[in-house]
Amino acid sequence: MVGWFRRVRNEAAPPSIGDDRLVYAIGDIHGRADLLGQLLDLIAQDVAGRPRLPIHLVLLGDLVDRGPHSAQVVTHAISLSQAGSHVHILKGNHEEVFVLAARGDPRAARTLRRIGGIATLESYGLAADGGAAMDDDEIAGWLLNHVPRAHVDFLDGLPDRLEMRDYLFVHAGVRPHVPLADQDPADLRWIRQEFLNHGRSFGPMVVHGHSITDDVDERANRIGIDTGAWSSGRLTALGLHGADRWTLQTGG
Repeated sequence: MVGWFRRVRNEAAPPSIGDDRLVYAIGDIHGRADLLGQLLDLIAQDVAGRPRLPIHLVLLGDLVDRGPHSAQVVTHAISLSQAGSHVHILKGNHEEVFVLAARGDPRAARTLRRIGGIATLESYGLAADGGAAMDDDEIAGWLLNHVPRAHVDFLDGLPDRLEMRDYLFVHAGVRPHVPLADQDPADLRWIRQEFLNHGRSFGPMVVHGHSITDDVDERANRIGIDTGAWSSGRLTALGLHGADRWTLQTGG
């Protein structure tokens, strides 16, 4: 069923992003500001060899946690978003948890600790290993007092999805058989197996992160580009122009 997508495409034809733009979608960064800088340089080099067209940059979420430079990644993302309307940054499940914890929720702080959030606190100035002695209330209180509210508000305001011609960009995926207008935002940020195991068309080609694979996971109905950058050193971008697609990666 494809009627829920704004533009119903011919399923027999390859999906197209349109001939009037270049699009680069970047997978989960997870605090690796170094890799983000390297990948943006690779994108700039790639753009130089392609037609002069508007360039759209899509970050698929999970900017924070696990890697050492979450605060720097958020700062860079804010700068990118202020550079023009062709920068699209989506909210991942890690942003959801981080925002709740940074607004003082100790239950979210407990989850944040479990999913690599102590590294994020350290990027905002917490002493190394300082989180080990802190309970959930203390972590929530520390975040409330040390994370710039501009960062929290920016992450909280990020959209859950981006539609562009025959493509749909989300962080985690979509729930099969549910119209886009009725999708639960939590599914767009958290869903895994029900989406990954669905072999039939979603209507648009879905580009997503969230689920780590060794390399790009390209299927008939979806393309996964979370290559575990925080630990592998391999941050991936998917390039799109018309019906063409290609990948750029940092070394791993």
